[in-house]
Amino acid sequence: MQLLANQKKPRTKKKKNLLFIFFNKHSYPNMVNFRKNKAPFEINLSLLFFLLQLQLLFILQAYSYNYNPADNFAVNCGNSRNISFQNRKWVGDDVDTKPFSIIESQTSQSLNAPNPPTSVPFGSARISHSKFTYSFPVTNGPKFIRLHFYPTSYLNFEPNNSLFSVIVGSDLTLLKDFKPLLWVHNNPDDNKITKEYCINVEKGESLNITFIPSTNHSNAYAFINGIEVVSMPTHLYYSDPNVDDPNLEVKLVGPDNYTPHPIQNSKALETLYRVNVGDPQVPPSNDTGMFRNWDNDYPLYLEKQYGQTVSSGYGITPIYKDNVTPNYTAPSEVYLTARSYGKGATENYNVTWNFEVDSEFTYMVRLHFCEFDKLIQSYGDRTFQIFIDDTLAEEKADVIGWSGGYLVPVRKDYAVLMSKHGSTEKVNLSIKLQRLPEGEGNTKYVDVILNGIEVFKISDENNNLAGTNPEPTTLSPPPGQVVQTESSKKSKKTIVVIIAAVAISSLVIVFVVIGFLVLRGRKRGGDVDENENSSWKRKNEGSSLPSHLCRYFTIAEIRASTNNFDDVFLIGVGGFGNVYKGYIDGSTPVAIKRLKQGSQQGFNEFMNEIEMLSQLRHLHLVSLIGYCNDGAEMILVYDFMQRGTLREYLYDSDNDPLPWKQRLEILLGAARGLHYLHAGAKHNIIHRDVKTTNILLDEKWVAKVSDFGLSKVGPTGMSNTHVSTIVKGSLGYFDPEYCKRQRLTLKSDVYSFGVVLLEVLCARPPLIRRLEKQKASLVDWVRRCYDKGEIDQTVDPFLKDSITDECLKCYSQMALSCLLDDGNQRPSMSDVVGALEFAMQLVETDQEDNEFSGTQEVGKSEQGPLLTKFLSDEGSDVRFTSSDESVSKSSNATAVSASTEEQALVSATVFSEIANPRAR
Repeated sequence: MQLLANQKKPRTKKKKNLLFIFFNKHSYPNMVNFRKNKAPFEINLSLLFFLLQLQLLFILQAYSYNYNPADNFAVNCGNSRNISFQNRKWVGDDVDTKPFSIIESQTSQSLNAPNPPTSVPFGSARISHSKFTYSFPVTNGPKFIRLHFYPTSYLNFEPNNSLFSVIVGSDLTLLKDFKPLLWVHNNPDDNKITKEYCINVEKGESLNITFIPSTNHSNAYAFINGIEVVSMPTHLYYSDPNVDDPNLEVKLVGPDNYTPHPIQNSKALETLYRVNVGDPQVPPSNDTGMFRNWDNDYPLYLEKQYGQTVSSGYGITPIYKDNVTPNYTAPSEVYLTARSYGKGATENYNVTWNFEVDSEFTYMVRLHFCEFDKLIQSYGDRTFQIFIDDTLAEEKADVIGWSGGYLVPVRKDYAVLMSKHGSTEKVNLSIKLQRLPEGEGNTKYVDVILNGIEVFKISDENNNLAGTNPEPTTLSPPPGQVVQTESSKKSKKTIVVIIAAVAISSLVIVFVVIGFLVLRGRKRGGDVDENENSSWKRKNEGSSLPSHLCRYFTIAEIRASTNNFDDVFLIGVGGFGNVYKGYIDGSTPVAIKRLKQGSQQGFNEFMNEIEMLSQLRHLHLVSLIGYCNDGAEMILVYDFMQRGTLREYLYDSDNDPLPWKQRLEILLGAARGLHYLHAGAKHNIIHRDVKTTNILLDEKWVAKVSDFGLSKVGPTGMSNTHVSTIVKGSLGYFDPEYCKRQRLTLKSDVYSFGVVLLEVLCARPPLIRRLEKQKASLVDWVRRCYDKGEIDQTVDPFLKDSITDECLKCYSQMALSCLLDDGNQRPSMSDVVGALEFAMQLVETDQEDNEFSGTQEVGKSEQGPLLTKFLSDEGSDVRFTSSDESVSKSSNATAVSASTEEQALVSATVFSEIANPRAR
């Protein structure tokens, strides 16, 4: 109770932000009197300028790196050259000038990874069947050690044989019988593993990290892709014995929550989780100089989506106090976003985060807080409860009481023992925030707040941090990859006996069912219906894929429909593989996309497209009919698009160019398809690979968006604006904001569609490297010409006589607004649909004027207000509204409405057909 007693003492006057002091006349009347007296105006102006300079220094300090590590090693293992990546130099361990050494009992191998990720250091690895050691000459003090692994096939080294331990020095065990393949989850963005540790190096010692292949497994080998060794402040995570402050102690969570549990530097820590609460990832390059990664809390750790995301707003920075929280403790982004209960919430619930940890270890949990709500400035304004592992850790948490002021960050550390009486299984460590129960405590706002979470495993009495590997059932291996554990081998005979018994029983049942169906068919006077038999096969043939969402084809059916993949049926080649034309059910034409071995896309994209596209139905989306996953074959079957891709009618083909009106109709259809993904589907969906080759045309020239292998479910909830993910897509179409921050938004698709708009207008690719620098990039070239008033020079020569100045101006402004660097300023796909509809109106009006010259003046007078609305010269402020709303009084609007009704009718027909798989 000592802490609570301390909190109730009268608080000393806290330091305010200097600008706040200068302008707050209520709290600082003397300053107001100074402003009201007759001192020369120049003095007041000089003082204001001086205070503004100080405020600028505070801002610069908050957003600069706050710690310069004495040791900063970044090793690109298995590489013979140094590589700069994200403003950091990664040293190859095969270069002669490397500042560390490798000690080997036998020669290890430097191997390149097949189809490696784009990020460093996962393109190469050091691999050996015998132990090897990296030795780093370092200064004394605490260090971060980060080990990076990319489990894949390296030449003759199969990933299933990778089993090893990692030791630091002579006795600290980081990993024991570590099998990286078991840590790779079924997630396209989670095929790499990073392990982070905190260890203390005594003066005069070197840091030796040793990799030891298991002796209990034949052909076992050890490998490593990258190593980081980075110094950290002495007491960033380790307790300072010279500081006697209850607020800075590590408290043991239990019956007595005020028992101190100092973390001494003789212990090693493993960073299990580091989370930026309420806002997505803060990458290592944005850390405070120590290259830590701050993950986002939803959806991996936050239970459901309880708790609102709150933000400090623009221009506000934390006020760091070294005696509370030094400025290197966490990035400012962590302290300026949070989750709270929501002051208007009436329902009682816990805001809960769950973290899976190993049993029989003690963990340090660090919680980061910062009050940035202007309504909460004093002790007692917001008080709440904190539970860790379902044990009350803070009865009355008060951030202002801990930090001493508004905008002052503070961290609280707790130790918790996660024990299941000798069990080595994984357990759940939960962190829960709860509003004060009614009638308990005197708080102004019944609310909660949390800005960041860190969870560390503390080494045990045997100087060990190694836990257990995940269960094999959590593994999602690559296609055709069979993973066996040692325990599975021991029980192999038992499993074989069980499988044999089940198989025999199943065969008996199958024969009985088939006999029954045949007899019933004969009684009806004919054979069993072929469609019924096919449906029965689809439901019962082995596949872990979602056959309930679309039709399952056997490889025999696919081979029959393509004459065993005869080149005569080949209609396209892409990153996924070859595309064939085939026929199913005897006569229905389909497009069959077959994954090629070693494709850049793989099982995750295959699964993603099936699960995503099989649940989407729209006139302007390509329909997925079914799939085949038979052995090593991964095949997707779509509706056949007779006309091919949009790109084939723009450039690099022998096809006749399309007229302007037809190009607009195709773009309008594609835009409607993307708008459906963004706003019409059950969840927002970001396509992530919008380009002219992914816009297909059927026999009636109706545009359909295709290829959903890279698609992502978009941000959910009012507070979420983006999805954090590694950059994927096609060169020339990347949203620059997505590339820089790895934040994928709906506006990323808008940018890519803006590139498509320019392709259609100019009839050229997004990038032509052989051209001079000013014209190599389509986007930069068109922007430059538009700014010079020479946009007509970019237009496809075939279109120059058919596109009017008004339509070109409307179209080019809309396209360039899609390509603004700031995603928030880009229009939505709904706005783009409206702008394209308006451009169509201009074309139709122009055609009517040409046919009926007598009505020319009337036509111009009617479109005057519309041109004023759409053809704004304020580039970044241009916004478009659907013509269904803006031109409802014009005769053309009637035509648009009729077209919309017709489209709805066609969509309804499509839905009714797809409900019955036989109709396909």
